[in-house]
Amino acid sequence: MRYAVGSDGVRISMESALTARDRVGVQDFVLLENHTSEAAFIENLRKRFKENLIYTYIGSVLVSVNPYKDLEIYTKNHMERYRGVNFYEVSPHVYAVSDNSYRSMRTERKDQCILISGESGAGKTEASKKILQYYAVTCPASDQVETVKDRLLQSNPVLEAFGNAKTLRNDNSSRFGKYMDIQFDFKGAPVGGHILNYLLEKSRVVHQNHGERNFHIFYQLIEGGEEDLLRRLGLERNPQQYQYLVKGNCPKVSSINDRSDWKVVRKALSVIGFSEDEVEELLNIIASVLHLGNIQYGGEDSGNAYITTDTQIKYLARLLGVDGLVLKEALTHKTIIAKGEELKSPLNLEQASSARDALSKAVYGRTFTWLVNKINVSLTYKNASVIGLLDIYGFEVFQHNSFEQFCINYCNEKLQQLFIELTLKSEQDEYEAEGITWEPVQYFNNKIICDLVEEKFKGIISILDEECLRPGDASDITFLEKLENTVGGHAHLTTHKLADGKTRKVMGREEFRLLHYAGEVNYNVNGFLDKNNDLLFRNLKEVMCMSDNKILTQCFDRAELKDSKRPETAATQFKTSLAKLMEILMSKEPSYVRCIKPNDAKQAGRFDDVLIRHQVKYLGLMENLRVRRAGFAYRRHYETFLQRYKSLCPETWPSWQGKLADGVSTLVKHLGYKPEEYKLGRSKIFIRFPKTLFATEDALETRKHSLASKLQSSWKGYSQKTKYRKLRSSAVVVQAWWRGILACRRAQRKRQAANTIRRFIKGFIYRHNERCPENEYFLDYVRYSFLMKLRRNLPKSVLDKSWPTAPTALIEASEQLRKLYMQNMVWGYCKRINPEWKHQLEQKMVASEIFKNKKDNYPQSVPKLFMGTRLNGEEINPKVLQSLGSETMKYAVPVTKYDRKGYKARPRQLLLTSNCAVIVEEAKLKQRIDYAALKGISVSSLSDGVFVLHVPTEDKKQKGDVVLQSDHIIETLTKVAICADKVNSININQGSITFTMGQGKEGIIDFTSGSELLVAKAKNGHLSVTAPRLNSR
Repeated sequence: MRYAVGSDGVRISMESALTARDRVGVQDFVLLENHTSEAAFIENLRKRFKENLIYTYIGSVLVSVNPYKDLEIYTKNHMERYRGVNFYEVSPHVYAVSDNSYRSMRTERKDQCILISGESGAGKTEASKKILQYYAVTCPASDQVETVKDRLLQSNPVLEAFGNAKTLRNDNSSRFGKYMDIQFDFKGAPVGGHILNYLLEKSRVVHQNHGERNFHIFYQLIEGGEEDLLRRLGLERNPQQYQYLVKGNCPKVSSINDRSDWKVVRKALSVIGFSEDEVEELLNIIASVLHLGNIQYGGEDSGNAYITTDTQIKYLARLLGVDGLVLKEALTHKTIIAKGEELKSPLNLEQASSARDALSKAVYGRTFTWLVNKINVSLTYKNASVIGLLDIYGFEVFQHNSFEQFCINYCNEKLQQLFIELTLKSEQDEYEAEGITWEPVQYFNNKIICDLVEEKFKGIISILDEECLRPGDASDITFLEKLENTVGGHAHLTTHKLADGKTRKVMGREEFRLLHYAGEVNYNVNGFLDKNNDLLFRNLKEVMCMSDNKILTQCFDRAELKDSKRPETAATQFKTSLAKLMEILMSKEPSYVRCIKPNDAKQAGRFDDVLIRHQVKYLGLMENLRVRRAGFAYRRHYETFLQRYKSLCPETWPSWQGKLADGVSTLVKHLGYKPEEYKLGRSKIFIRFPKTLFATEDALETRKHSLASKLQSSWKGYSQKTKYRKLRSSAVVVQAWWRGILACRRAQRKRQAANTIRRFIKGFIYRHNERCPENEYFLDYVRYSFLMKLRRNLPKSVLDKSWPTAPTALIEASEQLRKLYMQNMVWGYCKRINPEWKHQLEQKMVASEIFKNKKDNYPQSVPKLFMGTRLNGEEINPKVLQSLGSETMKYAVPVTKYDRKGYKARPRQLLLTSNCAVIVEEAKLKQRIDYAALKGISVSSLSDGVFVLHVPTEDKKQKGDVVLQSDHIIETLTKVAICADKVNSININQGSITFTMGQGKEGIIDFTSGSELLVAKAKNGHLSVTAPRLNSR
């Protein structure tokens, strides 16, 4: 999109794009005529996405579609265009939201927040980066402020390294929720910040799904760490050596450069203010997590576990700064306090592995929290205005939903509740400020769902906590049963037991279903209790508290050991932190960015309707649009409205001298607005229906043409008359002089032409005479014409036999020229060809003679060069070469041999010497076929690689004909034909091949066309070969 910049700044307003709405859609969904239609909503998104317009408004809410490509809309020039400009004067952009929040904070002196939500891969993290970059570039700066800006920006790569990972949906997926406060001083300069993190996915430390990776920092350390650093940490430069990094089977990602990212992270840690000692201790902890994952257990006869990898314990003792024997004891035993007495109980294999993983998760999770707090210390500033950035996970519905999805969707329920309340409040405040009657809006109040989850004593979290804390055999199933007994009658919850027959078909017995604002979600209770408890054995905590690592001593407080009170469960901690987040957000003026990913394949330009409909639903966008459209679709200040549309009314054009409200009233009456279509507020006009605005915009577009024509005609008339008078006087002088010049030139050209024609005619008359002055011009012209024609039409290659026809007088010369030219071309071609290429051409000629128009895959082999051999010396067993003795090996290729009985495929090697063909199995010479004894070779006309070497039945050394298959069939058979001098003995068959199996028996190979290559024994006992047809004949 192009921007026009004038004295008033950017003048590309939302209204200016209304005339192109059929092609690029509307920039605000509020202006959709059919605003209740989900199909119309998605179609508008599609139109804009195709035009690379990834941003669209719903009122003040920004909807962003990830383009999966770089767009030139984030330059410094773009930032300046949005700086200080009214929200609706520019096309939708994340910079517009950023600038609007900043100006509101400055002018209204009220803290702001920007809530960014969406699925993994929708672009939430990128959106938050763009907002931070916008403030870093456009806000006032000083030396101190520049330091803070750098720290704010550099906190991103650090948090991404420790908190982001490659998932199936996103190569840089945030695996935690983040709320960042950007603090500004009274001048509007960024002077500090504060970060809150939520629900880090600690389980990723010990387990990843196939195709996913652990957190980036592990791979960055291994790939980018210096050799000395890795040696000190006891690490190898190979992720496959670590159990915590191999479970996803995805150590490398094409879109991620771990080595360069490592350099960025190291630099960022320095910028933020980490000392070298702190960095070293932090990396010790990261390395220790990898070593923990490599601890292996063995089992005693009694079932107790013991550690089999003492090397890892030595590394861990040094890296964590703990006693190795104590750590080893803690990883195989647990401490139980009974009646004030401590008892040590040995762990079995499963318990020991769980304890090891729990320690890894606790160490990494607490270190991440310490890292966030450390960044906060470097950014801290008091008594500042604040703009908050909430980069939070969107509503998640997977095929298998567990405890994490339950917490995430609970968070989204709370945010949706806050969003609707604040949106309605914002609408109501604007109506009251303008003196327009507020009409109550009907909407789905999801407080009932929030209460179901979080209510004290009888909410799902309370029931889950109670089941985790009660003595006895509590399990995930008993939690589900208690859920059924306590809240089983709730309208928004059902289980397999409580559901009707139709619902039971799609629900497991270990699932419960919640009816969220965005739809139904089934949660599997397996793992709910373990994940909610998130417990770490006491003796492991004691070991960590004794650590010499200063970071760990801050992460594992000794006071925690003295506290006899059971620690809060994960769900309760999340509920508490979420309540605090709600308080923070309620105290601020919110703005919203809703991120959508257009497809799961991360492809630019691809728009997946089903996936987008799913996100539109789960982001609550239609509900948001319905609330925003419940009143008036369009509202603008009187000055803006009158300035744009005044030309449509004779009384307001060219300027209105009275009150703005009176001018707007006069204008809308002239346009024929009906009373129910609009309302006039104190400073704004409110238009109810988009069609009213569109009709006005279309009228303006028509009016523009008439105004432009009138202005153009007046100006053109004046300018052209002035120009004409100046040109006329000059033209008369120039024309007279130029006519004389032209006349002289014409007379001279006529004389020359007449002389040429005379000479040509005279030469034509005397053309059969000997050369004389009368015909020399004509004869020279004939020779010249022929030579020029010959020059343009010379043959381009030795195969081109064309030659221009010569005049009678030049026939002999033409023939001599043709011979000389062809000899020169042939000589040049022969000079350029080398012995290897000559040998290659000879082989290709043999292949053409045998297979051209006979074998289906022959055309595909033509452009491919034949290899001297397909097996190098290392691939052939030395014993085989020794057995061949002095015989020279001319060609070797891997083949598949099919047994005569059962047609079982066996990998073999086919070696061609000067005297025989040898079939080899590893170090054994399985069969030797002298070329003299080779009766013939059979092959099909299809694209398969199967062929048969026919040998004499009376030869007792031979067990029968040999059935082989080669991936390079054309090359292989050409080599055999040349070596054995059997060019005329290759039979290309259609349908089937009969071969001798030994002992007088015959076998048959049936060949048929199909979609893919398949070789198998058929029910009739034949060998069936199905091959795709590559060329039609």
